[in-house]
Order: sequence, then C-alpha cells, then structure tokens
Amino acid sequence: MRLFKTYILEHWKYLIVPILGMLITLYIETLLPLLQQIFIDDILFKADTSLVIKFAIVFMVITIIRCIFGYIKEFAFDKLAVDVVRSIRRDLFVKISSMPFSFYDKNNTGELMSRIDEDANMVWETLGYALRLSIEMIILFILSMYMMSTMNVTLTAICLGILIPVAIMGFIFEKKFSNVYLNISDQKAKINDVAQQNIAGIRLVKAFAREKHEISKFLGTNQQLYDLNLNQARLMSKFVPTIDFLCDLSNVALIVIGGILCINGQVTLGMLVAFSQYLLILSWCVKYIGTFITILAQTKASLNRIYKILDEENDITSPVDGYKPDIVIGAIEFRNVSFKYNEQIVLENINLVIPAGSSLAIMGATGCGKSTLLSLIGRYYDVFEGEVLVDGVNVKEWDLHTLRSNLNVVFQESFLFSDSIKNNIDFGCKHSIKETEEAARISTASKFISELENGYDTEIGERGIGLSGGQKQRLTISRALINKSSMLILDDATSALDMETEYNVLQNLANAENKSTTLIVAHRISGVKDADLIIYLENGKIVESGNHQSLLDKKGYYYNIYIDQFKEFIPLEEVC
Repeated sequence: MRLFKTYILEHWKYLIVPILGMLITLYIETLLPLLQQIFIDDILFKADTSLVIKFAIVFMVITIIRCIFGYIKEFAFDKLAVDVVRSIRRDLFVKISSMPFSFYDKNNTGELMSRIDEDANMVWETLGYALRLSIEMIILFILSMYMMSTMNVTLTAICLGILIPVAIMGFIFEKKFSNVYLNISDQKAKINDVAQQNIAGIRLVKAFAREKHEISKFLGTNQQLYDLNLNQARLMSKFVPTIDFLCDLSNVALIVIGGILCINGQVTLGMLVAFSQYLLILSWCVKYIGTFITILAQTKASLNRIYKILDEENDITSPVDGYKPDIVIGAIEFRNVSFKYNEQIVLENINLVIPAGSSLAIMGATGCGKSTLLSLIGRYYDVFEGEVLVDGVNVKEWDLHTLRSNLNVVFQESFLFSDSIKNNIDFGCKHSIKETEEAARISTASKFISELENGYDTEIGERGIGLSGGQKQRLTISRALINKSSMLILDDATSALDMETEYNVLQNLANAENKSTTLIVAHRISGVKDADLIIYLENGKIVESGNHQSLLDKKGYYYNIYIDQFKEFIPLEEVC
C-alpha cells in the first residue's frame, strides 16, 4: 500500500492507458471460448462453409485487436515499473548520500548495494510482471466465473468449490514465504558483502596468504544461503503440486459431470468445450497464486529493507534558512566539546581556538579521537556536549552545503575514481587546466604526472590502482586544494609520503597566496613542527598544547616522540 501511495500514484496518468488496454484484451480473452461454442454448435453442425470463412475473418480481427491492445498494455506497465524503480533508486541514493558518518558505521557497502540493485530489481519484477498478471488474473477469474455461471450454475459451483481451497492455501503459505525470503535476501546481502570485501582486498589476502581462511569464510556464508534456499524449495515442493492436484481435480469433475450432462442433452458439445476453456483459464489464474505468492514474499522482504533505509532518521540536516555568509574567513573554535560513540566517550571537554589562516596539528595514539575531533567541524558527526563554531557561528546553524563547500578534507585513505587524473583532481567541478596544474604543483604531484605518457589525461584504475600510495595521497591533496576553500583538513594525509616530499607539500601550503585555516593529523614530527599550535590527545583529552619549541621544553609526550624519531640525529647528552 505504501508503495502505491508513494510511487505508483506519482505516475497515475500512465495507468489509464495500460488498464484500458488490459480490460479490452481480457474481455476479448473471455469471448474466445464463447466464440468456440458458437463455432461448434451453430456452424460446424450446420455444415455451412460460408459461415466458416466469415467466422475465421471475425476471429482474426478480434485476435489482431487483442494483439494491438496487448502491446500497449505490456509496454505501458513496463514503463510504469521502470519509472517507479528509477524513483526508488533515486530516493535510495539521495538518502544514502545525505546520511552522516554514523550511518556508514552501522551499514556495510555490500548491504547498501543490495538495496539499490537487487531489492530495486525485485520491485521492478513485481510491477512489470507480478502486479500486472495479478490484476489480469483477478479480472479474468471474475469474467470467466460470470460466463460459466450463465452456461451452467451446477458445474460452476462444483468447480468453484474445488478451487476455493487453493486460494485459502495461498494466504496460509504467503506468511511462511515472506519470512523465508526475508532471510534469503538478508543472507544474499551478507554474501555480497563478503565477496566485495575480498575482491577489493585481494592484494592483502594474498600478501598474508589468507586465501584458505577467506574461502572458508565465504563457503560458510554460502552454505547458510544454500540452507535457506533449500528450505524455500521444500515449501514450494509442497505448495505447487497441491495446487496442480486441486486444479486437475476440477477438470476431472468437469469431465464426469459435464460429460453426463452432455450425453443427456442438458448441455451442448460447444458449451462443454467452452466451459472447459473457461475452467482452463480459472486453473491458470489459481495456479498463478503460487507464482504471485513467491514474488510477493520476495517483494515484501525487499520493500522492508528499502523502507528501512528510507525511514532512517538523519540527525544531521541543514537548518531552514541556515547561515550562508558571502565570505567565510575560517576561524574555528571548540567550546567544552564532548563526544561519545555507542555510549563510549571519545572526546571530553575540548576547548580550542584556531584563528583564521592559522594551522593546528593534532598528535596522539591511535584511537584517541584525532579524526573524530576534526569530523565535528563539517558536522559529519554532531557533538554530544558543547559547541563547534566557525566564524563565531555554531556549525548547527550553518547551511550544511555552505559549511562543507568551504571545508576541504583529505583522508588517510586515498580514494580515487576510475577516471582520468584531471577529472579526479577536478572532482565534478569545472576547472581550467592551469588551475589543475597549480593544485598539482602545490601537492608536488605535477612531477610524476608530467612523466606519464598522457599526463593529466592518464586514466587510472579503480581506487587508483597502478599508482603508489604517495602518488595517490598527492592527488587527493590536489583535489582538496583546487577549490581554494577557507578551511583545510589533512587527516594523516601525508603518511605515505617521504619526509622530504611531506616537508615540500606543507611548505607549499604555508606559502600559498590564499592561506587556509589548516588542521593536520600526523604521527611524524616533521609533519607538525611548523604548525602554529600543536596539541596532544590522550583518551579524548588535550594533555599537551603549544608550539614545537614550547612542547620540547615541557619534555612530555611530544618530546618523547621527538626523541624517538630523531634520536639518531640528536646528541647523546640531549637525549639523556
């Protein structure tokens, strides 16, 4: 019902033509047995050859009309299905794209892909095939029952009494099939996720010689899917033969009772033949219940998962009439900020002031909250307590698009698309080749790009296959720089660069004409020592802050890292 209200009514104008075409074709369908009765009783027994020719012409005209309207009906219903599924995929993708990072923490890629692909296709199959046929079967059943009742009420009642239990069985089995297909679809999503992760990480699997382990994991998931499919097969093996038996039983009843009535002269031979044709239509309608129940169960399972995503609440949305300044300076402040994830405190009482155009470097052990802290600026997560301000305005009051378009982020994982180098740097925006080259120069990517045969037009593989880790990081830095935003986050974005290249990149950023407020997460002293402010996080708290020299003078956490990384170059007495 929700599918009908949300999507099908949106295309209600397109339903008029297919329904009209359906009614005409179905009416003709129910006329055909009646024409056969007329042919046998009124033409064959009269042995009039001229009537045979006339009847053939009428029959041909009727079948041509049915064919024309059948084409209109088929195309219109398929178009409706395609339009609806396009809308569902649109809404799914828009919803998934608009969700905060916390959504992706709970949902893996394989499952989300299954929703957009497999589940949406299931809806298409239902609308383009199952729903259309179901409506046809209902109309055919009613029309055929009416035609049969006008011929012989007794025969009609006997056949109907046998077929009614089939419909009752259908409703009983429908719930069982729904649960089975829900489990099957969930398991398919799991197996897709396992396969996708292994294919994406095949180099890691081979590097650690873990093929047997991963194959075993896949086989276990595959076996679970096999067991579920086997359970579905058991249900179908009980349901379908029972339906066939009951339908055949109605044919037996027609042969016995109809034959006796025909011999006694109570019905004509033509009427008996027509009645058998109507019964064949009824049996077809009833047998289709099995197919429809199977598809309906699968579709209900698919729609449940689709609506589970569409109904997911997005806690991070852009406010109505959000703050949209003409110029964003890039001053950032954290006021008493705390954050927790799944009831676990990640950040606690963070207070920081980062003037526009200055640089902040964050150090700390893995898992101390460095990346989470920076994610709060662009509202990829929302604070649990306190507030984050940009240019003196709480980020929750900003228009989300305006805020994020003035904040460029480079993550440690360098994601590149299967496209040219220029398109990867431009990332959907139109930039001149000079702008692209300038961004590549600042990130020091221009040198290796110029050595490639096709330069900026070089096509790179999925996720940047064929490039080194350092080359990929420099391209992602170029992508961030080309938009010249007022704020720049480098989240361990130079980890794959050697110290000299890292130094050159950071110096180029510091000397840039339009200097951004820069926030850096790094594990090497060389990547943070020139920052205006350096903080050290431990267990979500700032335990040290200052510039490079002041932190060395404190001889705390920062000093220990410095000694560890530069002990080969520091005099022994200074180390001691």
